[in-house]
Amino acid sequence: MIRALVTRPLPDAGRTADALAARGVTALVEPMLRIEFLPAPALDLVDVQALLFTSANGVRAFAAASPERGLPALAAGDATAREARDAGFRRVESAAGGAEALARLAAARCEASAGPLLHASGEAVAGDVAGGLVEAGFRVRREVLYRARAAGAFSPALAGELADGGLLLALFFSPRTAAVFARLARRSGVDESCRSVHACVLSEAVGRALEGVAWREVCVAARPDHEAMMAEVDRILEAPGTAGEGRR
Repeated sequence: MIRALVTRPLPDAGRTADALAARGVTALVEPMLRIEFLPAPALDLVDVQALLFTSANGVRAFAAASPERGLPALAAGDATAREARDAGFRRVESAAGGAEALARLAAARCEASAGPLLHASGEAVAGDVAGGLVEAGFRVRREVLYRARAAGAFSPALAGELADGGLLLALFFSPRTAAVFARLARRSGVDESCRSVHACVLSEAVGRALEGVAWREVCVAARPDHEAMMAEVDRILEAPGTAGEGRR
């Protein structure tokens, strides 16, 4: 049985685990981050012309804090846009990229004089959404609605899989999850045990966060989205000799 490590926070890890199962791969789900919504007073949405979402967790946290679903919801990527539609937002558009792409989309769809933009975010933000917009005359208000707590140690199951060479793949979707994994791998003394593991990463930045851990290879998705990550998984699974790897 081919095994793959999924490091995403819940509930996003479930989608990836399902996609792996459809390929005959058993997922070991071990989130490197735990998402916690922060207590929030009633959000002030007076004069807000649009909402900016850089992550699905930002959508979930906003939806938990406010019943508002009528404002335009501009999302950095397709997965975040899908989460906004699932949460009931009626006017959703994806920038199909990252924070910078979202800023460009907001500048194209909104008017600087029409009211502030509200960015629903976590305590840590990857990429600069506000900078270019502020330079263009927009007012951007950031509301911190959730935090991501890092795992403090590997579970015995993960440490055992790494030590025994039981994993073929490890999937990393953010620089922070990758950095947490790398730190815990060094602390646990299993960083050299990853030499037989293919690391699939969402971007070059995610790959850089894994530096210091020895991998068989680090595969960067062609685009920063789930479908491109799964395409990398398919490439590895289809490589000659892969069928006999990652099994015990």
